[in-house]
Order: sequence, then structure tokens, then C-alpha cells
Amino acid sequence: MGRITATELSWSIKGHRLLDHIDLAADDGKTVGLLGPNGSGKSSLLRLLAGLRRPDSGTVRYGDTSLHALGRRVLARRLAVVEQDVTAHNHVSVRQIVELGRTPFRGRFDALTKDDQRIIDAALERVDMTDKQHQNWHTLSGGEKQRVQLARALAQEPKEILLDEPTNHLDIRHQLELLDLLRTLGLTCIVALHDLNLAARYCHHIVILDHGRVVVAGAPDAVLTTELIESIYGVNALIDRESASGALRITYLAAATSRTAEAEART
Repeated sequence: MGRITATELSWSIKGHRLLDHIDLAADDGKTVGLLGPNGSGKSSLLRLLAGLRRPDSGTVRYGDTSLHALGRRVLARRLAVVEQDVTAHNHVSVRQIVELGRTPFRGRFDALTKDDQRIIDAALERVDMTDKQHQNWHTLSGGEKQRVQLARALAQEPKEILLDEPTNHLDIRHQLELLDLLRTLGLTCIVALHDLNLAARYCHHIVILDHGRVVVAGAPDAVLTTELIESIYGVNALIDRESASGALRITYLAAATSRTAEAEART
């Protein structure tokens, strides 16, 4: 299957360093969560991993092959990307969006085969959008659009998948269904998330970013501590386990008092 590794990855815009010496590994079939405050570099890192931006230094590898040694078509046949904001032309149907997932496997003017149609049907069914497949893309809610983009990614039959905040706009049911689905696909997934509880429940490994650097990485149980949450997110938290599932549970108590405020209170 697939393995993604990044080594000493750095990237700047106009002299401003956005990512600084990032090391990351996503093992075959595992789900890796990218966590961190807004502006920490999660989306930028995903774009570098997808080959949408070229790093200043460092390497990205898919399996044993460097990202930039892979042709665009070869990469598109193994890697799917689900971004946060995707635009589409007017009068495009849901099914036509999902059909785009078969593009890397077809000639420019080739019609969809019966096998393509079967794969598209299965992808729509897996995200519960079969009944809306002929509906116009622009009539969908934000959450429905997110699910259609996941269906397009699944239609690629990828080995690896990168997802940028895929639970945004989704109601609770569809958040859980989406992440349950990712865990059952057997794909190598790197997913940017805001919700620490979802990350603790669904990710095998998490990477915490802050100001473009990896602060800590490891299993959720080892990484998600009250000290880290206060340091990175500025929030006091209680950590225990859910009685039903045994999953790690984070309860946010209050915004942590800043050191500056504490010093002012003492004067």
C-alpha cells in the first residue's frame, strides 16, 4: 500500500518562514492527524505533501520514491486530496464531480467504462449521496459538498489520501461517519483536524504543529496532555476516558491565564 514521509521540510513566502524543518511519517494504512492552532501550518504542510507547492528544502516520499520523481499522472493514480474550499463550474452535477476522480485512469477523450461507473456508484453510496447524484453542485449545503469531494477522492481508488479539515460544515453524525469510513478504508491518511477529541478517537498517530514547527508527535495518549493543551491552545483542560468506548476525552475548562496577566495581577 502506501507510506508518506517528509524529511527536513521547510517553506517560505517572501522571506517569511511558514514551515521549518518538518519531519513526518504516515505508515501504511494508518491515520495521522495534523493538529495545531489556526496559522500553525497544517494546510501549508498538506499542500507540500500533495506537490501543490515546492518546498525550499527537504523531501517528500511516497513509498520509496521522491514526490518530484513521480509524474503527475502517476501521483494522481495513487494520491487523493480533499481540500477545504473547492469551486466548481455552474450547472455541474454531483455525479459529474465524482466522475473527476476517474480522470487519471482515462484518455483525454475516453468515455467512462462500466468499471468506472461501478466505482463512481460505490463512492457515492459510501458517502450517502446516491440520492442527490443528479442534483446541481451549487444547491448543496457545505457539508454535502464536503461529502461529494470525499466521494471524488474515493473514486480515484487511492493508496494515500490527504484531507484538510474534512469535518468542517458536517453535522455530528456525518463527522463520525466520515472518520469511521476513513478508518475502514485501509488507506494511508493524513488529516488536518481542529477537534482534539476526534483526533484522539480516530487517529493512530498525531503531529502537533505550532508556528510552522512540529512541537511533538506520537500516539494520542502520549501527546495529548493537559500541559500541551495549555501551552499550545491556551486552555485549561481535564483529560480522562469515555466510559463507553474507553477513548481519550478532553474537556475544556477555561481559557488559561496568560503569564502576562498573572504578572500584572501581582503588581
